[in-house]
Amino acid sequence: MSRAVVLGGGLAGVLAAAVLAGHADEVVLVEGDLYPAGPGPRRGLPQSHHSHVLVAGGARALDALLPGTVDALLANGAHLRGLPGDALIYSADGWFRRLHTDAHLISCTRGLLDQVVRRRALGGGDVEVWENTRALGLTGDEARITGVSVSRRGAPPETVRADLVVDATGRRSQSPRWLARIGAGDIEEVSVATGLAYATRLYQAPADLAAAIPAIMLHPGTAKGQPARGATLFPVEDGRWIVTLTGTRGGEPPTDEQGFTAFARSLRHPIVADLMAEATPLGVVRPYRDTVNRRRFFERARLPAGFAVVGDATVAVNPVHSHGMSVAALGALRLREELARHGIGPSLFAGLQAALAAEAERSWRMAVEQDGERVTERAGEQVTERAGEQVAERAGRDGAPRREPNAFEREIRTRLAQAKLSSPRLAAAFFGVQTLISCDTATDRSEIARVLTGRPEPLLTGEEAIGQYPALAAWRRSRFAAATS
Repeated sequence: MSRAVVLGGGLAGVLAAAVLAGHADEVVLVEGDLYPAGPGPRRGLPQSHHSHVLVAGGARALDALLPGTVDALLANGAHLRGLPGDALIYSADGWFRRLHTDAHLISCTRGLLDQVVRRRALGGGDVEVWENTRALGLTGDEARITGVSVSRRGAPPETVRADLVVDATGRRSQSPRWLARIGAGDIEEVSVATGLAYATRLYQAPADLAAAIPAIMLHPGTAKGQPARGATLFPVEDGRWIVTLTGTRGGEPPTDEQGFTAFARSLRHPIVADLMAEATPLGVVRPYRDTVNRRRFFERARLPAGFAVVGDATVAVNPVHSHGMSVAALGALRLREELARHGIGPSLFAGLQAALAAEAERSWRMAVEQDGERVTERAGEQVTERAGEQVAERAGRDGAPRREPNAFEREIRTRLAQAKLSSPRLAAAFFGVQTLISCDTATDRSEIARVLTGRPEPLLTGEEAIGQYPALAAWRRSRFAAATS
């Protein structure tokens, strides 16, 4: 009888357990807390009250793992928004035009997504779920993991035998310490600071606007010497909006009501603040500060057979990039492929961790490059923690010194950045990568040639950008008409 034990009952753990149920005779899912009865926040998930979206690549992976899950989410009130066709986006370079691409996102509360996935993944009874159970450590030695030590509901520790132990315990994973305890050696770890903090609040939206508006994203500007500030507003289930305000060091969003409102009003455009003023706040403002990009290179270590790490326990990027859930789904899909190829046995363990790490590589590189640029704007350096040491490096890919572009290069970059706001081909390539449905970063040379040799498309004004969305534009006109009457 083969047995797999999954540590951590969040999205990554639930999906891994569902995959393993098709290959192991027994699957045990160990969750440190109790699941909520309904679609509410889960204890043990630090960002459970904050914005969560599933990007297109993750949505496709989730449906491949659990067919019909996306439709179930939408039937329960989640919203699908095309990018940038159904999203009002003010980037650092200007407003996006409404363009059709294959990229999209699904927005809902994390509680709803977790509940729908749990029901579909665990409802068949193929996975034994141990709630309120603490994982205490691994059993075995540097060559082979034989199980895990747990404490069920405060009872004395017991050892659970396993042919495969999967760590899905998230950012707070203790696996490096557990592995060291059994003589398996150190795990290399890298952290890239973001300087970013955010704060979130739910609102009950006006009935006529609740589901009619696009997703709204105000990206931080690029004013040198000033903290970068931004905001997102996403429709979620039950006629609500979830608003998240972001700021870098020195410009963190306040958590008191007056300060939160004033911060939104201080942004580059007032659209989010105006919509907040029309809605009814629900609950308190909730801050979040742990936005460091952190990667543990388990795939570089000589891991004991019978052990693997998934999700944020191995690669955790700044949550503002909205990749965590999608990378978890893509990782579970890769786990299924590896199990189908090798089964649970020696040939699986040889390359499993490297295969799982490969699924997170795109997200990691994207986050580090974008956040490295943000840190450079703020202070001229980024901080990398390598194996417990902090080293200040000039911000640049792979730690190499950053060469400042000349005036011609800056002009080319500006033209290309602004071109993607109106070019369907460049926008499709950009959002395809951002939503993890494409890993092709090759540039469309013919489109670039057209952009660089032709007359630039005029940038949209804020009113023109809003005017692309009839319901939002009509509300804005009526609001200002009432204010001036």
